[in-house]
Amino acid sequence: MSHSLLKIGKFRSWCARTSYSSARPLISEDAPTKSRTGRILTSHAPFFVPTYSRPHVVFEKGKGCQLWDVEGRRYLDFTAGIAVTSLGHCDEALGQVLSEQAQTLVHSSNLFYNPWTGALSQLLVEKTREASGFPAHAAFICNSGSEANEAALKFARKYGRLQRPSKTNVVSFHGAFHGRTMGALSATPNPKYQQPFAPMLAGFRQAAYNKVDGLRELITEDTCGVIVEPIQGEGGVNEASVEFLRALRQRCSEVDAVLIYDEIQCGLSRTGSLWAHCGLPTDVHPDVVTTAKALGNGYPIGATLANEAVTKAIAIGDHGTTFGGNPLGCRAAHHILTRLADPELQWGVVEKGKRLRQHFDRLRERFPKIVGETRGRGLILGLQLHCDPGAIVNAARERGLLVITCGTNTLRLVPALTVSNEEIDEGVEVLADAMASTL
Repeated sequence: MSHSLLKIGKFRSWCARTSYSSARPLISEDAPTKSRTGRILTSHAPFFVPTYSRPHVVFEKGKGCQLWDVEGRRYLDFTAGIAVTSLGHCDEALGQVLSEQAQTLVHSSNLFYNPWTGALSQLLVEKTREASGFPAHAAFICNSGSEANEAALKFARKYGRLQRPSKTNVVSFHGAFHGRTMGALSATPNPKYQQPFAPMLAGFRQAAYNKVDGLRELITEDTCGVIVEPIQGEGGVNEASVEFLRALRQRCSEVDAVLIYDEIQCGLSRTGSLWAHCGLPTDVHPDVVTTAKALGNGYPIGATLANEAVTKAIAIGDHGTTFGGNPLGCRAAHHILTRLADPELQWGVVEKGKRLRQHFDRLRERFPKIVGETRGRGLILGLQLHCDPGAIVNAARERGLLVITCGTNTLRLVPALTVSNEEIDEGVEVLADAMASTL
């Protein structure tokens, strides 16, 4: 029997043994005032600007794919801090790197060189080329995904204005999420995020995602840049078709506009390749790639990678950052990127993604009125539901599983890339129990 057939046989054997049932004690989130949770919430709440609606859970420690709250309750985390902790919580090797660098040099400003900003930039460029990604030439290191996208938009504007002062328009797509700062927000055509802060910046236009018709009329000689997610995360784990990306690449080349791929959530091996565009035909490759999230595994850092033409358009003083490129963050990201680029880890991501999809097929058979299609690649997966997912998310959390939503009635599953098969099986078992409880 071949190795692959043996694996399939073992998986089917496990499926035959499990009934997706759970007798887990439920976690009550009605925190008594005298509990640690209650005391923390009561004392801290007055000092938060109310930008988030949170469940009454206070996490104080984590390890791998698990979190513990202040009451000592354990949770299996299939959110990874919204696709951030790809190496898991509190990775020991990363902790050692952070500790060593924190005792050496944390910050010196970008007025001077340090060993790690350049080392990280070089590694980003080299690993992108090795992975058959776009022809990266240089990197700008910043502090977050929004900042990475702001830099990309500024680079596109500068590139366009060098050709013609009127070449300033930016095109983005419905369902996109590029950040909450004003430039990134202007490229995020979601009324929920934009309306309270209208008007948006001038020159931003929107189009339907994955629709080729009309692109020629929208992307014109006055377009400086087009920004798109190869796989939309917040929008519902929607994957761009090769046909759509090829049309974008072709039209951007025709009008000499910068094509920006926002890979902040779908990049850094979450799909099983370093970038989501790696492995796609070269005639769909971008001019700029933005990244963050997994680059710091929880430490705030982002990066904007650009090809040679875009890099040459940027001059000293065109952009900058106080904290971006600090030695602490860059050394950590250098360590993280080295590990995330490991082919064995990437192979595991693909295999674990297949395992989750097989589980989702079984959930669909058991709950046909609840579960719809599965979307995504690797370990960025969306499970479409035929109902509001809120009750299922809450029921899962009460049973010790953390999942989040996206788009319209979609569960988003983005666990650490180091998640084990046993944790995947456990997580789906809890999810099935949560679904059953809502019937």
